[in-house]
Amino acid sequence: MEYQVKNYDQLLGLPGFSDRLLANHFTLYQGYVTNTNKVSAALFALAAEEKTGTPEYAELKRRGGWEWNGMRLHELYFENLTKTAAPLPPDSDLYRKIAAYFGSFEAWQKMFKATGAMRGIGWVVLYYDKAAGNFFNAWINEHDAGHFTGATPLLVMDVFEHAYMVDYDLKKADYLEAFLKAIDWHKVEERFK
Repeated sequence: MEYQVKNYDQLLGLPGFSDRLLANHFTLYQGYVTNTNKVSAALFALAAEEKTGTPEYAELKRRGGWEWNGMRLHELYFENLTKTAAPLPPDSDLYRKIAAYFGSFEAWQKMFKATGAMRGIGWVVLYYDKAAGNFFNAWINEHDAGHFTGATPLLVMDVFEHAYMVDYDLKKADYLEAFLKAIDWHKVEERFK
């Protein structure tokens, strides 16, 4: 079954994100969907030809995680943004649990921003490990490395240059602030539940 490109045009006009930046980002995401489908089709074709022991098959298998995670991380990212952002209510279960784990909600936010401000390209993900009740602000250097297996991604922030340089040049801190003001906490809470 082929993956379909999701439409995120409802984000056009998002405060802190120009339509040009968003349109470019949507196009990049579409490339991940296209390449996920191409890699999958090529793997099935090689398997049908009984060429699973070839270097081509091995390299496509390795590439598959990059393309698929690039697709999914972008979907999680776009889906946790909204033009009608409101703060996470302090009386919500998620707010209380984040505050308890990090010492305060503000401490979590400061640590999340600090993770995003690190030098390098990648993603910042607030993960929840339901088994232990722990939260993690994780740095994912590449799409296919650094994930916390079994933990649920609650909040995903793209910190590759394409996510902010059109609007913010090298002022990554300004992008981080714009992102934090555009979080769809209802979506984040849905992921938590």
